[in-house]
Amino acid sequence: MKTIALIAAIILPLWNIPLIVRIIKRRSSKDISIPWALGVWICFLLMSPEAFRSPDIVWRAFNVMNLILFTAVVSTVLIYRK
Repeated sequence: MKTIALIAAIILPLWNIPLIVRIIKRRSSKDISIPWALGVWICFLLMSPEAFRSPDIVWRAFNVMNLILFTAVVSTVLIYRK
C-alpha cells in the first residue's frame, strides 16, 4: 500500500501541468484568483518544513512535488496576469 501511496503522491501534483499549459496557451490567467493562488502557495510553504522532517516518505514526496509544481502555477498566474 505504501508503494501505491508514494506513486499517487508523485502523480497527483502533476495535474497542475494542464493548468499551466492552459494559461500559457490562452496567454491569460484572469480566471485564476491571485489571492487564492498565493494563499494556497503560502500554506504549502508553511507546511513544507514539517513535511521535509517527516519520516513518512509519502508525505515528503507529495510535499516536494506539490511545492515545485504549485510554485510553477503561481509563477505562471502572475506572469500571465494582464
